[in-house]
Amino acid sequence: MYPGRATFPLHSPSRCVKKSQHSEVFVKEWAEHCPLFLFRGRMAEVVEQIERLLGPILRSLGLTLWELEYRKEGPRWMLRVFIDREGSGVTLDECEAVSRDLGALLDVEDIVPHAYTLEVSSPGLDRTLSRLEHYVRFRGSMLRIKTFQPINGQKVFRGRLKDSDAHVVTIELPDGSMLDIPFGEISRASLEVEL
Repeated sequence: MYPGRATFPLHSPSRCVKKSQHSEVFVKEWAEHCPLFLFRGRMAEVVEQIERLLGPILRSLGLTLWELEYRKEGPRWMLRVFIDREGSGVTLDECEAVSRDLGALLDVEDIVPHAYTLEVSSPGLDRTLSRLEHYVRFRGSMLRIKTFQPINGQKVFRGRLKDSDAHVVTIELPDGSMLDIPFGEISRASLEVEL
């Protein structure tokens, strides 16, 4: 019923995949008649509605939402849900349960206006940090941060997370110096796996 893949490599999240019932023809017809500014507003509304549906499902399993991605990748629309449980992680069975329950609700509510692929997974050991609460939780961990613009002539930094707030992330670089990176300049930040 839910075609897909499930793997447990050391640095990759486990996944369950489900395809929706909407046709690609509907996607093309809808996209042709939707102005871009309406489309972006609709995406934010869809994400908000998905999070609303997802909340009770996750709470019933003792899980939390780490991140939700909804975007077009090539010809396909992807809805990725990263779930987590502090301390013990997430099992494949829990990913499947969330995928099954969320998929059923999305089919009933019909809030996603086109064909999409649903992936539910754990964020993995090398998880992406995108919210302030992610940085707070992993204070003291090793990070890899990529910035939009160069800082001191470079755009990629590795260091230990020392502090963070809504404006700045502070890391200790390998040479012992501290670097403040403006939160808005971070294009991607992820945990570095320490062995």
